[in-house]
Amino acid sequence: MPYPKAILNSVSLNRAVSRIAHEIAERNEKGEHVAIVGIQRGGVHLAGRLKTALEGIWHHPVPLGLLDVSMHRDDHSERLPQNIQPTSITFDPTGKTVILVDDVLFSGRTARAALDALTDLGRPKAIQLAVLIDRGSRELPIKADFVGKEISTTLQERVDVHLRENGAVADGVSVVKV
Repeated sequence: MPYPKAILNSVSLNRAVSRIAHEIAERNEKGEHVAIVGIQRGGVHLAGRLKTALEGIWHHPVPLGLLDVSMHRDDHSERLPQNIQPTSITFDPTGKTVILVDDVLFSGRTARAALDALTDLGRPKAIQLAVLIDRGSRELPIKADFVGKEISTTLQERVDVHLRENGAVADGVSVVKV
């Protein structure tokens, strides 16, 4: 199959986000104790979409935060210096169930860094991980609680998530050759 390989189009991406929101609501009956935290940068807009969907399900506001994990990563020597984005969590995560949201789960290193960064801010009752795409190939024992789509990729491939909020013409997910 030629590159880029289309994985999700706009309709299937929106369906995946809606399904994840319903799975979150099903697992967390007490929605008033749930907060959403988008991991900068890929998880921010997805977190916003999940917040909107959950508010429609639960009929009450859901706190939303943004978390930059750059300074908590353990692979600085292998990565170029990151463009640090703001962390904005205006609620106390202590005692809440926090849903961490990212676009793609791969090695598990971003999720691990997010756990460290979040627990620096308080002690949540529980932390659950929601991702749009799980591409496998974990380096750390991290598993998402909520997944939009699981795919298998090679190290010579990259998953690109296109969202209107980031300037894309249409929502979608594709795999490209690196």
